[in-house]
Parts: sequence; C-alpha cells; structure tokens
Amino acid sequence: MSEQLPVLVAVDGSEESDAAVRWAAEEALRAGVGLRIVTAYPWPIGGYPQTVVTVDQMRDSLRAQAVERLAHGREVAERDGLEVHTSAVEGPVVPSLVEVSRDARLTVVGSRGLGAFEGMVLGSTGVALAAHAHSPVVVVRGEVDTDARKVVVGVDAEEDAALEFAFKHAAAIDSTVVAVHAWSESLVEIAYLGEFSAVDWTPLGDRAGEDLAKRLATFRERYPNVPVEQVVDRARATRLLLDNAKDATLLVVGTRGHGEFTGLILGSVGQALIRHAPCPVAIIRPTTS
Repeated sequence: MSEQLPVLVAVDGSEESDAAVRWAAEEALRAGVGLRIVTAYPWPIGGYPQTVVTVDQMRDSLRAQAVERLAHGREVAERDGLEVHTSAVEGPVVPSLVEVSRDARLTVVGSRGLGAFEGMVLGSTGVALAAHAHSPVVVVRGEVDTDARKVVVGVDAEEDAALEFAFKHAAAIDSTVVAVHAWSESLVEIAYLGEFSAVDWTPLGDRAGEDLAKRLATFRERYPNVPVEQVVDRARATRLLLDNAKDATLLVVGTRGHGEFTGLILGSVGQALIRHAPCPVAIIRPTTS
C-alpha cells in the first residue's frame, strides 16, 4: 500500500525548499508515484493591529501567500509524466506535516527555510518531525550529486529499517551501499575495567566487522545486484558518517540504536548530521516498513 502513496514535500518558497522539491520530484518520477506539495501557515497568536487588519483579512493574506508558494513549488517540480498535487494547511508546521505524512511514502524537507519553516530542521522542530512523522523523512541539504552512486547507511546493533531503506534505494538507482559502523563508545566500559593500554583493540575490531557482515548477509541475499562495502572503525559515529558521506548521493540513519548510534536523531549526533552532512539525509524510524 505504501508503495503507491505519493512523495510529500514541504515548501516555504526558499532556495532550500526548492532543492527539496527538485529532489522529491525526481524521486517520485523514479518510483512512478505522484508528488504532493504542501505548505503550512500557522495562525499568528498576536502582534498584528486588529483595528487595522481584520481576522478574515489576515487569514486571506496568509492563505494567498501559501497559494503563491505552492504555485512556485509546482513550477520547480514540473517534470514530464509527473502528477503533482498541492495543498495548503492552516496550523502549526510540525503537527500539520506529521498528520499529512500519514498518506506519504516519503516526507521531504529542505535543510533550512524562511517564514513558517524558519529553523525547522536546524532546531527542535526538525528533530520533532524526524521523531514523529509517519513516513521516512529526507532532509535535502548539501550538494545533491546526481552522478553519485553511493548510499551510506549508519548501522547499529538492532535496527533493520535503515538498512532496508538504504538497500532498496541503492537498488533503484543502481548504487553501492556503504555500511558504516562505529564501535568505540560501546567499549568505553571495557577500557575502564583495567589499564587502558592493556586493551587489545584488534580482536574487538575484527569482531565488530564480523558482526556487521552477519547483519548484512540477509540484505546481500535479498539485493544480490547491489554492491556492498563495509566501514568499521573505532571512531565517533558523527565523524565517521560525515567522512564517508562526502561523495554520497544519500546518507541513511535510524532514530535509535546502541553504542555510538544511541539516540541518533533525537540527540546531538543526529542534529549534527542534519546540520553538516554534505548530501541529503534520510531519517528512518524503526516502525517504518
């Protein structure tokens, strides 16, 4: 059912949202589904002269601006064979987007914005959207390299949702999956059990690599035509992911995990990726299929 749902993209008229529209349009066209462009206009709590501007006039003005944003988004999204629908929602940005994401295969937003979307992804608003949307969320930022053929995915100890999304996307665009696993944080307690210098990290690193290979075995079998590379290092997850995403077409991460990936999106690591990743970032919740 979700395979037939449209790609949803939020717009606010900024250059960043234009980039999100272009990315979403290409994704919808590739998947053979429609594109839904939505904008939200929160009702102002106060601060406007009600003696000069009536409530109805204010609402009409806000809606007119929303309609203009949608018309601009439609122009940016125009592709031969792509079915585009637009809608304006009156209400708070995040709850509005969370609600409409129920009927989307993917929710796409820009990395920053103006007006109603200002600070949307750079602050707590974007984190809330990543945590509560009913579909995967893609934050379009950095340079979108259409020639790149590498999908980077952060791998934790349990989640398969991010891996499934990464392999499916890589298969669709004829790309390589680079599975990245950072294991230093999970071994901090080991280091403190005795002399730090006495810890032999080599077998621990080998074990981490073997565990990752086992995690990937199912996906290699399911997607036999997708090349796979493993990156396992005793390093900070943020830095390891950013380094490997430099020439990637997409960086895929989950929202929970153990060790270095604990609280990935809901904590500082996820926020750092959204702020600094050199390519679009896909945020996958465990419940996403």
